[in-house]
Amino acid sequence: MSYDGVLPCVRNTLVLLTAIILSGCLGFPESVTPVQGFDSNRYLGKWYEIARLDHSFEKGLDRVTAEYSLREDGGLRVVNRGFLTEENRWKESEGRAYFVNNSDEGYLKVSFFRPFYSSYVVFELDEEGYQYAFVSGPNTSYLWLLSRTPTVDPRLIEKFVARVSSLGFDASELIFPKQ
Repeated sequence: MSYDGVLPCVRNTLVLLTAIILSGCLGFPESVTPVQGFDSNRYLGKWYEIARLDHSFEKGLDRVTAEYSLREDGGLRVVNRGFLTEENRWKESEGRAYFVNNSDEGYLKVSFFRPFYSSYVVFELDEEGYQYAFVSGPNTSYLWLLSRTPTVDPRLIEKFVARVSSLGFDASELIFPKQ
């Protein structure tokens, strides 16, 4: 039996599997539509996390913020920071984000563990003042309400809960971290 054709086949299979794995988290829920007319310069700066669906990378965090700044390569620098109350210490991670399609669409890919990227989809935004944003990840398990201020009007939270519930997110699982 000849193995001449086996190595290229294995190599091609590994390349294909790697491509699938690396691109597998760049989709978003069918019910979500990224905002159009997105202006990354207006999005820069500090945002406070008002609500989220919890995940291991944010477990136990309060006083959570995300700060966005421009990178030299055209992407965005992302610094997420939160306070682990039980351990009485800050936790911080730095990532990078890039537009998936066009820079005026609220659809980015973000990485905190290169080369792996995940979706970051702004699907509602206070277009007038960029004071709040509704953000999804690759599926309905990833969700955030961000604000420029550490507290928001309760009507915004009601609007967020109603909207995300109608889009298939489980609003009963939302966490509202202390700011």
